[in-house]
Amino acid sequence: MENLKLWGTLVNMFAVLGGSAIGLLIKHVWGVGKKKSQRMEQLSDTVIKGVALCVLAIGITGTIKAAVNDQILGALDGSYVGNTEHPLQLVSELAGERTLIIIISMVLGALVGQLLDLDRGINLLGEKVERLARERFGNVAEGFVTASLLFCVGSMTIVGSLNSGLLGDHTMLYTKSTLDFFSSIVFSVSLGIGVMFSAAFVLVFQGSITLLAQWVAPILSTEVITCMSGVGSILIIGLALNVLGITKLKIMNYMPAILLPAFLIPFTEWVAGLL
Repeated sequence: MENLKLWGTLVNMFAVLGGSAIGLLIKHVWGVGKKKSQRMEQLSDTVIKGVALCVLAIGITGTIKAAVNDQILGALDGSYVGNTEHPLQLVSELAGERTLIIIISMVLGALVGQLLDLDRGINLLGEKVERLARERFGNVAEGFVTASLLFCVGSMTIVGSLNSGLLGDHTMLYTKSTLDFFSSIVFSVSLGIGVMFSAAFVLVFQGSITLLAQWVAPILSTEVITCMSGVGSILIIGLALNVLGITKLKIMNYMPAILLPAFLIPFTEWVAGLL
């Protein structure tokens, strides 16, 4: 079975499904989907806010890492190229270039997402599922978007999928599956059945990279992967702020931004080569 290119992705998908099922069972036993007492309402709210704080921390950490992590490591181990008297100057310059790509991706991605009104589409779908489930399993759209971002943003997702497609090595996706299994338990308890539906997004997103690995690998350079992770981390911060009730951002409308560094970075390199 491990010879199957999609094996790592399938394991990851079933890990999310299994973890979500356990989380929903816990949610049912706790009574967090039924008519709630005031105490249970407070417990549910506390759990959700706690998860949101964790998501916020993940987003902030990911954003910082995307901006400067590899440059700082280079400065510390001496592998950077630049003025030896000012090693952090190079860090600042490279981080600035990367941040510009991330900003442009966010702006263009927001324009595309708003024109397509992706948020409205996912919410309409979520409402239909909620009606079928008799509204017992929470906000489907919120759980789906939150979990899909958390499970599919980051270098582990992209590099692991490329390794599966190019080398038949599923080790990294096995590790990711373990992490996603436990995460899906926690998130489904607080965010509901939408987390389970994110398994479909995991299958489509990771599966596409795996099946197209030989064609997309030259495009997905370290710089591209880092910028894609940076954009995703910013969206994760937005999700956390929404859950905490601080903002009401339509996160789904920003989702196209995650893919744009794969086009913007090669374009900027091509333009730089002409100058």
